[in-house]
Amino acid sequence: MPHLHDSLLIVSDLDGTLLDYHTYRWEAASGWLGIFRQKDIPLVLCSNKSAAEIIEWQKELGIIGQSFIAEDGAVIQLDARWAGSESFPRRIAGFRHEELMDLLNNLRSQYGFKFTCFADVDVNTLVEWTGLTHKQAALARLREASEAFIWRDSQEMFSAFAERIAELGLMLVQGGRFWHVMGVQGDKGQALRWLYQQYQQNEGKTYTTIGLGDGPNDAMLLDNVDYAVVVKGYSREPVILRNDNPARVYHSLHYGPQGWKEGLDYFIPSS
Repeated sequence: MPHLHDSLLIVSDLDGTLLDYHTYRWEAASGWLGIFRQKDIPLVLCSNKSAAEIIEWQKELGIIGQSFIAEDGAVIQLDARWAGSESFPRRIAGFRHEELMDLLNNLRSQYGFKFTCFADVDVNTLVEWTGLTHKQAALARLREASEAFIWRDSQEMFSAFAERIAELGLMLVQGGRFWHVMGVQGDKGQALRWLYQQYQQNEGKTYTTIGLGDGPNDAMLLDNVDYAVVVKGYSREPVILRNDNPARVYHSLHYGPQGWKEGLDYFIPSS
């Protein structure tokens, strides 16, 4: 089991995990956040949110300047201390947002697929869809290597859409509220493996990794850490892991930040 004296690296999803799914509150996690700051334990946020959104959450959580993974792995921000790194400050995997939107609009025009992207609507509409504040919704639209959308067509048409997406070298990821499309190079697992190498190279040590997530799209995150916390979530689809060994994986009884705290309490003796 990991210990606070070990070189720990914590990797956490945001919505439904560190943040309450309905209210976006996180205070139940504040005890561990304080310990991580005190012990200089990195907390890598790994989310489908945009980089602009995550930077704001880093400010609120008191972890500004740390590495993070945005847009489900398509964007990786390096630690502020690593200014000499070749990929500093940010790595983009796969297609840039402008290219993605051209491809999506072409598919819409050619096949008549019905879906609505974040880029198609104004900020007020996003506020209605998400429950975010006006500022948060504006930041959510600042995507760099992926696009979020609502599917508005039949399941049959979705299957055809998924085929066209794959032919273009793109992939679909189902988040808690929306679908996301990005290049196949941009999943959370690939992003985490690459970022872990950056930690080893820049910090000169090996880390014990603990990952926390609540949805099916977090499986690639949780499959690429030493210890995994599956926070109880609201998705109708289960979180299916390649290695669900109870010695490595803990399934929380509580939702959101309460489950986040519960999982860390289970794996790390706070004393």
